Amino acid sequence: MTLSLLWGWMTAYNNAALIRYLFFGLRTRLQELNMEQLDKQTQTELEAAAFRRLLKHLDDNRDVQNIDLMILADFCRNCLSKWLVTAAEERNVELDLESAREHVYGMPYSEWKANHQPPATEEQLKALEARQKAKENTAS
Repeated sequence: MTLSLLWGWMTAYNNAALIRYLFFGLRTRLQELNMEQLDKQTQTELEAAAFRRLLKHLDDNRDVQNIDLMILADFCRNCLSKWLVTAAEERNVELDLESAREHVYGMPYSEWKANHQPPATEEQLKALEARQKAKENTAS
């Protein structure tokens, strides 16, 4: 293999990589601009669709426990339920927590706990406590 042939391949690869970077980078910037330019109704519909997809994802992954979500991301299915109630209150809509939980869990909360929520392990409890302490230290 000659050096010029190798150089040609490297140049072609680098050009292709540059084109991909520019194209996908531009596409991302256009998507961001489009999101900002969306009317409120469309933006709300997209956000609602993303929320429904998140709920489906959580429902499809029932083995992911709330405590693990809290340890890793500082939110869980219960948080989503409470956020729904808060959003309803901000809009003067009555929504009780049990109804919100049933929407998020896809079933009554008591049924979820009985069928999908094993007791937290000692390791999980320690990790959650460490997460909460770290959060308190950051806040102060």
